[in-house]
Amino acid sequence: MQSDLFPDSDAPQPDDSSRRSFMKQAGGILGLALAPPLVAQAERLTAYSKTIEGATEVTLRVNGQARTLRIEPRVTLLDALREYLDLTGTKKGCDHGQCGACTVHVDGRRINSCLTLAVMQQGKEITTIEGLAQGEQLHPMQEAFIKHDGFQCGYCTPGQIMSGVACVKEGHAGTDAQAREWMSGNLCRCGAYANILAAVREVAQRG
Repeated sequence: MQSDLFPDSDAPQPDDSSRRSFMKQAGGILGLALAPPLVAQAERLTAYSKTIEGATEVTLRVNGQARTLRIEPRVTLLDALREYLDLTGTKKGCDHGQCGACTVHVDGRRINSCLTLAVMQQGKEITTIEGLAQGEQLHPMQEAFIKHDGFQCGYCTPGQIMSGVACVKEGHAGTDAQAREWMSGNLCRCGAYANILAAVREVAQRG
C-alpha cells in the first residue's frame, strides 16, 4: 500500500511546460493584485507634476516687507506664512477657522489666515505676531500678557495677542463682558481666559 507521503514513482508527474504555465498564471494574478497601488502611485506622481506646473508667483507684503514666492493658487495664507516664509509664530490649530490660533492682521483687520488664500492678499498689509514688536521693544499687548501670565502652553498665545490688539483697536474691550464676547473666537485649551481678559482690559484702559 502506497503512503500519501511517498506517492508511486510510476505516477504521472507534471512536465516543465505545465510548471511554466502555472508560474505564468500565478505571476499574472500577482501582477493584477499589485497593479492598483502602482497605478495609484503613478497617478499621484502625475498629479504632483501638474501641481508644480500650476504654481504662480505671488508677492505678499508681510510685516512691512515685500516677499515674493512661487506657490499653488490653493495655498492658504497660513501655509504661505509658515511653510514658505518661515514665519511660524502664526499657529495652525483647527485649520477650519474655529480656534483663532492663526489670527493675523490684514490691512489692520484681524482674520483667520487658514480661511483665506495667499493669492487673495496681494497688495495688502499683512501683520503677523513677528511684526508687533519694535526691535527689542515689545508691543503693549505682549507686555500685558507676560505681566498677567496670559498663557500656559503658549500655543494659542500668538493668535490671542493678535486678536487682543485688534479688539482694543476696534473699541470692543470697554468692559469685561464686551472683551469676552469679541475675544470669543480665540480658544485656549489650557483655560487661561481670566488672565487673557486681564491683559486685554489693561491695554484697553491705558487708552
